[in-house]
Amino acid sequence: MPNYQPLEQILDGAARRSEPPFLLILDGIEDPHNFGAILRTAEAAGVQGIIIRKRRQVQITETVIKVSTGAAESVPVIRVANIAETISSLKNQGIRVIGLEIDGTAYYNDASFTEPLAVVVGSEGSGLSRLVKERCDEIVRLPMRGKINSLNVSVATGIFLYEVIRQRSLDRLKT
Repeated sequence: MPNYQPLEQILDGAARRSEPPFLLILDGIEDPHNFGAILRTAEAAGVQGIIIRKRRQVQITETVIKVSTGAAESVPVIRVANIAETISSLKNQGIRVIGLEIDGTAYYNDASFTEPLAVVVGSEGSGLSRLVKERCDEIVRLPMRGKINSLNVSVATGIFLYEVIRQRSLDRLKT
């Protein structure tokens, strides 16, 4: 059973727990296997909610549920009509929005992710849509040393989410 929830409920829950928001936004993911793998990794990384489009994106299906191995039932999914407008709303609430894209201006591990954060990843074929990309506070990339210039979106998302965990763990040790 899909665990769809309103965005406000996720943000209110983070505030009650005195945790900085940690959201993941999927901009047009089409493959149910990728969505399921992302759900599984997001749950393991402590993502508080995943924002997806209501249309032109894979929804929670039997395949997504199976690939997520239970994460589809425990990670809240927020369905919105417009990702770009949702990003603007998040930014107005003090949440920094970072996009992951092959042509990012900085490497992902050079940026700071200790504040309230929403991570945005794009579709398998075309990456972030133009409006979504324009609304992000920063676009970062993963270093690519081999001959292949990109990773599977679920793998790239996992690398990025675990950098957030690493930085937030180090930040807690400083206080």
